[in-house]
Amino acid sequence: MKKRCMLLKFSALLLFIGYFSNLFTAVNAYAQEDILTITQNAGYETSEAYRPKASIVISADTGQVLWEDNPDLKWNPASIAKLMSAYLVFEAIKNGQFTLDTTVKANDNDQAISQIYALSNNSIVSGVDYPVRDLLYATLVQSSNVATVMLSNLVTNGDEAKFIHMMNDKAKELGMTNTTFYNCSGAETSSFNGYYSPQGIDQTADNSSTARDLAILSYHLLKNYPETTTYTSPTQMTIMENTPYAETLENHNYSLPGLAYGYEGADGLKTGSSPSGGFNYAATAKRGDTRLIEIVLGVGNWDDQTGELQRHAFGNAIFDRAFATYEYKKLLTAGKQTINQDKLTLEQDFYALIQKNTTPAFTLNAGKLSIDSGLTQVSPTIPAPSANYQLSKQEVIKQALTGQSQNKSWVSTFFFNGLLFILGFLFLALAKLLTKEKKRFNPLIAIGIILLLLGLGAAVWSMISGPWI
Repeated sequence: MKKRCMLLKFSALLLFIGYFSNLFTAVNAYAQEDILTITQNAGYETSEAYRPKASIVISADTGQVLWEDNPDLKWNPASIAKLMSAYLVFEAIKNGQFTLDTTVKANDNDQAISQIYALSNNSIVSGVDYPVRDLLYATLVQSSNVATVMLSNLVTNGDEAKFIHMMNDKAKELGMTNTTFYNCSGAETSSFNGYYSPQGIDQTADNSSTARDLAILSYHLLKNYPETTTYTSPTQMTIMENTPYAETLENHNYSLPGLAYGYEGADGLKTGSSPSGGFNYAATAKRGDTRLIEIVLGVGNWDDQTGELQRHAFGNAIFDRAFATYEYKKLLTAGKQTINQDKLTLEQDFYALIQKNTTPAFTLNAGKLSIDSGLTQVSPTIPAPSANYQLSKQEVIKQALTGQSQNKSWVSTFFFNGLLFILGFLFLALAKLLTKEKKRFNPLIAIGIILLLLGLGAAVWSMISGPWI
């Protein structure tokens, strides 16, 4: 009987170890699943030869990172650099420097650049006026290098070097800490055969950035200039219509709906490829209220043009994973709420990105409500979602009495009010102790009374209007 009992216990122990060993293996296998596995499991034919060198997916609304793989690897972004040039063009329009209808008269240099076969371009004829709107389409749909140069010269009145400095200054301003630009279009300056040569800038250097930095750029571009997708979403676009210079442009973003790797909700942003950078992809897509941004860098190599299509397979697959896992939605409505058993008034609707089918965990601190999502921000300069709130007066009193207040402004207010009362009583006590003779006017008593009245007034004001420190 004893042996039988020992045998049962031993068998149970083996089952227990086996179960948790399998569970650990399953969890570990899931944790080790990489972008190549994800893409293959999504049904795309690909191989190790095309594995991206770096990638990242973030929320376009909150800047939270949903996927990352070597996000800080420095890489040549190629024509994705045009997104920064477009940013500066949109900024100049916003500042009133020119409009979408402003025309740029092409010069001989522009025409010469447009005829360089090795560069991605559109047709430009010297002496012809091209609207800014059409040049933006040429830049972001056709990836035209000459259109990018024409726009950059418009921004700086022909000072090519100044525009490069503006690109680098803007990168620092946006929090792109590992980015350096040497040209406005992504094509090495020396490839322009002298027709574009920013003075004092290295003519042979490639632009350098990271998946993280390009995601930060895309985030700010869409946040500040949402009209960007107007210029990145067409699969085909005719510019200079009703003129002898009409031209139809073709988009190289094959994840746009209707193209080879069409993806539901995709409407931008930019592709890029080069001998040193392979095939790159900056994308955005929106499904419902959830908009995501992704960067995929270094797919394949320049000698195998299959990478031009493969980048979209990887991009679509990690988009699928992110959209299936997360959603951006309104979690709380402005007005009276009870959060973590605290009664409060929320000053605005609270939107956030959360994992699907989970209950959000809210945090209250110093008048700000936030959510514990377990996700990091793509940049410390992009704050996590939050909303302002005010605790109810009853909650303030309760928390103040129990010493559990989470609202530091209320704690500071109560402390200051109490300090006025204490000082007032202290001066009255000192007046009684130190003054032996009765006087018509005793400054210590006067100060004490004034402090007590101030404390009483401050307390009444706090209960009426809320914390004021």
